[in-house]
Amino acid sequence: MSNERRGGSRRESSGGQQPRRPAQGGKQGGKNFRGGSSAKSRAQANAPRRRPAQPEEQGRDVHVEGGMRLQKVLAQAGIGSRRASEEMIANGRVEVDGQIVTELGVRIDPATAVVHVDGLRIQLDQAKVTIALNKPLGVVSTMDDPKGRPTVADLIKNREERLFHVGRLDADSEGLLLLTNDGELANRLAHPKYEIAKTYLVTVEGEIYPRVGRELLKGVELDDGVAKMDAVHVVQQIDGFAMLEVVLHEGRNRIVRRMFEAVGHPVTRLVRTRIGPIPLGDLKSGRTRVLGRTELGTLMGAVDL
Repeated sequence: MSNERRGGSRRESSGGQQPRRPAQGGKQGGKNFRGGSSAKSRAQANAPRRRPAQPEEQGRDVHVEGGMRLQKVLAQAGIGSRRASEEMIANGRVEVDGQIVTELGVRIDPATAVVHVDGLRIQLDQAKVTIALNKPLGVVSTMDDPKGRPTVADLIKNREERLFHVGRLDADSEGLLLLTNDGELANRLAHPKYEIAKTYLVTVEGEIYPRVGRELLKGVELDDGVAKMDAVHVVQQIDGFAMLEVVLHEGRNRIVRRMFEAVGHPVTRLVRTRIGPIPLGDLKSGRTRVLGRTELGTLMGAVDL
């Protein structure tokens, strides 16, 4: 088979909805603080990353005798009908193990092949699933708690898969958690190498002055080392409280709360609204949703899968 290569301390009620903004009448936000050249902007941190083009490699044959036809694999993965999948292949939009495939007779092994369509990784293993959960207040990020507190496991007990959570949120925090049975994806999301940015909507005590934003970006000394934020945006300030949107890729325990405590602004509410390219959106508190094909592909791309 011939294959071609492309070149190339007031708490708001959780309410089960999106985090509420402070009531009108206070000082509006608009104060944006950014890190230096080493820090990511929010747009950079959250944008889906496509798999970079690889150096041209001629002569590799990805055909597997006895395998499944590529167009059938794509159709089963939900990319489109077999006819639509054939057109994608013919138009050079499908890549298998780093090779652009344009012949319709190619067969692959779905269990081992790495397939991209338009640069987006496709999950071929239908047994693997990744879900988003809006964790409510009071729920601990564990599958079992010896103290008998409500756990993440209680919220997904209707699912047949054995899922485990990626990262944590403490019991006093709310918002987005990802759960998956894809071990490789989970390991990469947790690995510091990939610097997956997380976005939080935080309510703190006191008024936030520009020096506070600069300090958070420059780095705050904690008992386990210096911690920095990638971006800080003051959304609104009212009645001695401030609401901010912050972005950071730190994964240490209670890192956001400890950073604001260190600069003299204790957190009264914390909601995680995004992990990399995956937003919390309008997912209600305590509810889950399965990531769609595009969301999952962008998430896998963010960790170079």
